[in-house]
Amino acid sequence: MTSVQTPIIQMKNIEKHFGAVIALAGVSLDVMPGECHCLLGDNGAGKSTFIKTMSGVHKPTKGEIHFEGKPMHFARPRDSISAGIATVYQDLAMIPLMSVARNFFMGNEPTKRVGGINFFDHKLANEVTMAEMKKMGINLRGPDQAVGTLSGGERQTVAIARAVHFGAKVLILDEPTSALGVRQTSNVLATIDKVRKKDIGVVFISHNVRHAMAVGDRFTVLNRGKTLGTANRSEITPEELQDMMAGGQELAKLEGSLGGTV
Repeated sequence: MTSVQTPIIQMKNIEKHFGAVIALAGVSLDVMPGECHCLLGDNGAGKSTFIKTMSGVHKPTKGEIHFEGKPMHFARPRDSISAGIATVYQDLAMIPLMSVARNFFMGNEPTKRVGGINFFDHKLANEVTMAEMKKMGINLRGPDQAVGTLSGGERQTVAIARAVHFGAKVLILDEPTSALGVRQTSNVLATIDKVRKKDIGVVFISHNVRHAMAVGDRFTVLNRGKTLGTANRSEITPEELQDMMAGGQELAKLEGSLGGTV
């Protein structure tokens, strides 16, 4: 991990209220260049609300966001994207019947001018797509291959490669391995490692401790909208992480009251 003192992004005491419902109750997290910071928690812990606040979808009710050392106020998701925060959601926002190249450049289409009219530059798009996917370890049959014919892991890699190509400084991955098989999961985790080595900060959201431990440098556990703690890889075991996520104190109390193991 690169030894840089200033985090790319800092989220300080973030609260998010939806009317009377408090989804986040003071969550703090920072991400360093070249670091994979894993955000762990069970369903309902507040992970999705937190990353949507980080990416500009939600405005925090309270708290501060600092990006590259400066206070940042994202009015809309486009602001965070322009700053260099890219989010890859579970649905991937891809069109299965369209080619990999068209999906790769969706919203950022390269053009060439012919007879005073701008046309989609297929040649450039195809060349860049093939090169960027090869860097991530994916050898496509061709750039015109439909995204729908790719495996789940390969689709994740397309989305990640796209974000990296368009200048992501922080890459947020929302449960990228949740619906994948063993081999596809390994490929995605290898891709995350490649991204980290480019000095990009990665926020890896997961509820799978094994997957997080495979690539994570630091781990923050959320529970009911609060931070239970943040630990470096050397400071915590997989069992301790799992115990924090499962509410270890509650389990210990239950074991004591039952006089045995749960």
